[in-house]
Amino acid sequence: MSSFNAIGADRDVERDEYTPAIEPQATWCPGCGDFGVLKALKGAMAELGRDPEEILLVTGIGCSGKLSSYFESYGLHTIHGRALPIARATKLTNPGLEVVAAGGDGDGYGIGGNHFLHTARENHDMAYIVFNNEIFGLTKGQTSPTSPKGHESKTQPHGSAKSPIRPLSTAVTAGATYVARTAAVNPNQAQEILVEAIEHDGFAHIDFLTQCPTWNKDAKQYVPYIDVQEDDDYEFDTADRREAEEMMQRTERSLYEGEVLTGRFYHETGRPSYGEEKRAAGEMPDEPLAEQYHDDDHEWERSYDLLDAHK
Repeated sequence: MSSFNAIGADRDVERDEYTPAIEPQATWCPGCGDFGVLKALKGAMAELGRDPEEILLVTGIGCSGKLSSYFESYGLHTIHGRALPIARATKLTNPGLEVVAAGGDGDGYGIGGNHFLHTARENHDMAYIVFNNEIFGLTKGQTSPTSPKGHESKTQPHGSAKSPIRPLSTAVTAGATYVARTAAVNPNQAQEILVEAIEHDGFAHIDFLTQCPTWNKDAKQYVPYIDVQEDDDYEFDTADRREAEEMMQRTERSLYEGEVLTGRFYHETGRPSYGEEKRAAGEMPDEPLAEQYHDDDHEWERSYDLLDAHK
């Protein structure tokens, strides 16, 4: 076990342990899909037996950003679009920590879109949950990157002229090694997918459909939904990238036509994570940097001492 947290603890963990004493009751709007994310995340961590002190939850700005306030663990509430670089740095310095990043569709696919692409490209070992309600909720209903073309809002009163981003296709094209979509109205599937994403060695992206009954009544509740793993009409191999991409494209088109497809779409194994690559190259120490800060006997090295001089 780590000298300064519970990493390596072996005990049963109850779901209630992830409910903080300071803010035990989430204050999202009644009917908000964000409650479903919180419930699924608590269930997934309890199923995995993760101690709250083994977890870091990094969030961005927006309604989704409050997730770290309502979940008992280490938490960082970062600025808009910057959850991923904070999560990446933490995982590199303390690879034993279970790192989960979360943000909204505007936060993750818009303002932080560049970080999304490069975190997937580099295959950082973390789970990334994107609350996708097709709207900017906290700032009262502006068009977001996933709003459908023609969507009318305060920022697009005559209807959006832009086609929505395709988050699943974008993730796998950029290099994510686990890609899934679930919905707040499907809590059992959501928990199962989060368990798989958290256990995955590499970058796992979950597009989590979260209804916004206050500011996006057009999207309704994302029901009825279809689990692509349970319906024979949607057979494909999640390990075959070409088949996965075709299924993702169909799924992303269908959402705006009233057909909600959810499930696992791509799962690649065997590819080293960014941290593993850096340690194998000798560019990161085997002993976590986070541990070294708590070791009085550690002999500190400058960064230029860790690498050979450029020739």
